[in-house]
Amino acid sequence: MKSLYWRITLAFTLVLLMVGFAYILITTHASKTYFLETTQKLNASVAEYLVKEAPPFQNGEVCEESMSVIMHSMMAVNPGIEVFLLNPEGEILSYVVLDSKVKLKNVDLEPIHKFLETSGEEFVLGDDPRTNGYQTIFSATEVRDGDTLLGYIYITLLSEKYEEISAGLLGGYWLKLTLESFLITLIVSLLIGLALTALLTKNLREIVKTVNRFKDGDMHARVPELDTNSELKVMANTFNQMAENILHNMEELKKVDSLRRELIANVSHDLRNPLAVINGYVETLMIKGNNIQEEEKNQYLQIINDSTEKLTKLVADLFELSKLESGQMQLKTEPFRIQELLFDACMKYELLAKAKNIDLKAEISPSLPVVEADLYLLDRVIQNLIDNAVKYAPENGSIILTAYFCNTTQKVCVSIKNSGKGIPQKDLDSLFDRYYMVDKDQNRIEGAGLGLAIVKKILEIHDSSIRVLSDSSTFTEFVFELDPMEKLLVKDRIN
Repeated sequence: MKSLYWRITLAFTLVLLMVGFAYILITTHASKTYFLETTQKLNASVAEYLVKEAPPFQNGEVCEESMSVIMHSMMAVNPGIEVFLLNPEGEILSYVVLDSKVKLKNVDLEPIHKFLETSGEEFVLGDDPRTNGYQTIFSATEVRDGDTLLGYIYITLLSEKYEEISAGLLGGYWLKLTLESFLITLIVSLLIGLALTALLTKNLREIVKTVNRFKDGDMHARVPELDTNSELKVMANTFNQMAENILHNMEELKKVDSLRRELIANVSHDLRNPLAVINGYVETLMIKGNNIQEEEKNQYLQIINDSTEKLTKLVADLFELSKLESGQMQLKTEPFRIQELLFDACMKYELLAKAKNIDLKAEISPSLPVVEADLYLLDRVIQNLIDNAVKYAPENGSIILTAYFCNTTQKVCVSIKNSGKGIPQKDLDSLFDRYYMVDKDQNRIEGAGLGLAIVKKILEIHDSSIRVLSDSSTFTEFVFELDPMEKLLVKDRIN
């Protein structure tokens, strides 16, 4: 940041220097132009005055006596002027010049004509006979004999001596202007520029400071609210949002890591139990060999079979949840009547419910609209929820499966409610999290806690959701909703 601050300061100083030098050049040029224009206008009638005082031609010839008079008049009026007598074509016939050598033989007449047309009111530069390619201010007039043009009096208003004196003074003028004006202005402007640069980069320095704190490990470092509507405020807000996202992602990673460790522990436990049972009874069968009774053998084989099924189901659940979370599960939707799916599920669990003296009721509206979903996955949702209800409903308890059309949401609503101890309120929000289990110490929920997580994922890919209701003492109810076929068609037409 310091480097940026000084780079801006250096750039600002260089700009000031360039502007300052440009200012001096422009000022000097403007002053010189002003002086020349003023001098020319003040002396515009000098040539005409000299002609009246001493006509340079007599009988069509150059009069040397008149040129001598002009010399004396020139010295009296202005020692800085130089006089040239020109013929009608601009050739120099004679001149009165002090301490100078005349290098030109002809003078361009176009500036003279322009000067005469405007009577000297317009600023015009003409040839300087003392120098090739250099122009100077002048005064000029025609010399006539009646209607005959004899030539021109051409007077340059800045003599060579004047030019030497002016050049000597110009260096002092530059030095004075630089020291007194430019230098003071530069210092004041530089101080103001430094203050403005510091003020303008204040917010940027604050952003860089916060970014460095964040880089050094202060994950809660945030840029304060900036009192500006510039791009820096957008940058600060973007950084703050990015920092929040990074912090949130880190928390999520920590949570995932924690869940991963919990998964490994849970799955290891759940896999170990059926494997231990299978291994134990297989060893028993091998040890006893032919000495085991048929009834006892069948009992052992049944236990091995049950443990194998439990192990198979656990592995299948893990595989299915993995596919759902990775987005590899392809939906195969089709229109169907959900009433039939619900009645089939009730029939599958009717015997299991009777074995626990659980009253399983189905209150399903016969006029439910057709829904479009993946039949296999939706059947898995319903079976998981009923299986969960049968598992945790107490003996002589009840399970009520309800399906109806909700006029408020315009959706098909499915509810599975079982009696029992319910779920503590603190666990309701986390119940569908992967591997989450309620009251692990009391083994209220067996397994790795994958069934409800699978239910949630299946409903999510159907653009639906599930919620749980419980008073923590007498019941637990799971509710989800599905869009009817007509509503899906409307959505498709809108999209």
